[in-house]
Amino acid sequence: MEAAVVDVGSKLLKADFAIPDQTPAMIIPTQMKQLLDDGSVTDSSLADNVTVDPVVRGFIRDWDAIEDLLHHVLYTGLGWEIGNEGQILFTDPLCTPKANKEQLVQLMFETFNISGFYASEQAVLSLYAVGRISGCTVDIGHGKIELGKSNPQVNISMSDVEKIKELYSCCAEDELAYQKTGYSCPVEKHTLPDGQVITIGRERYTVGEALFQPCLLGLEAHGIVDQLVRAISTVSSDNQRQLLENTVVCGGTSSMAGFEERFQKESILSSSAVQPTLVKPPEYMPENLTMYSAWVGGAILAKVVFPQNQHITKADYDETGPSIVHRKCF
Repeated sequence: MEAAVVDVGSKLLKADFAIPDQTPAMIIPTQMKQLLDDGSVTDSSLADNVTVDPVVRGFIRDWDAIEDLLHHVLYTGLGWEIGNEGQILFTDPLCTPKANKEQLVQLMFETFNISGFYASEQAVLSLYAVGRISGCTVDIGHGKIELGKSNPQVNISMSDVEKIKELYSCCAEDELAYQKTGYSCPVEKHTLPDGQVITIGRERYTVGEALFQPCLLGLEAHGIVDQLVRAISTVSSDNQRQLLENTVVCGGTSSMAGFEERFQKESILSSSAVQPTLVKPPEYMPENLTMYSAWVGGAILAKVVFPQNQHITKADYDETGPSIVHRKCF
């Protein structure tokens, strides 16, 4: 049985067996609903309060909920059999606390009885997905943005960007921000679940523009291209060109229409002597690779670490305990 690869995000979980050139079979919401033992919702009058977010800003916060979610994914979704569990590779966000890493490996060996474990940083895995072993990544997810491998995560995300909708009536910069994108804005009508019809035009682009101009959210911060250049400027000058010329943009938010073109325009305006250059994924890779590049990179890595016995085995865990994760992973 192939190793399972699991990428748990703030909004979506991606999971499947390690087959890199295909879309992961399971792409499901991470958010869950609390149910009673009989399977009913806790209280219909509290419908707004029954959702649980086990992952916040990319990090696991509710371990009981994540255990339930993983049980569904592994045994129901992927067809594991109790008593015959396999090996598993997890993707991991940058700057994950040591305690979180140890709790995850403990959960997998002691609760799920897996035979082998490995984990690697999402930024590195996204590079593997496009055929690179060095470079920098701009990972724009629902709950966080991560730049490269060494830079702390930037606390602007799509959940923050959505706040811009509330600022439209009072934000004078939004029209200027839209004009800078250089796109036409076809008007679309959408019907909401309650039957209300809304019209969306330039909002489609101005919402994303906040990633390049955080001031639209009232935040005093640099845009993602400036943040990237600043992060890379901290490494040796010999490595800066190699990193910037191998830039990978990934994460579900980066799949919005016109995002890559807007990123490239901002790169041209950058003050850096070396402009960030986006790496295109190989043609044989699945479409929309940016949405699950960390999972694809994990599937590629799983083909190496498990056959070559570079992973954590049950014997390793029994001998050393959860701290083994710091020596053999990441």
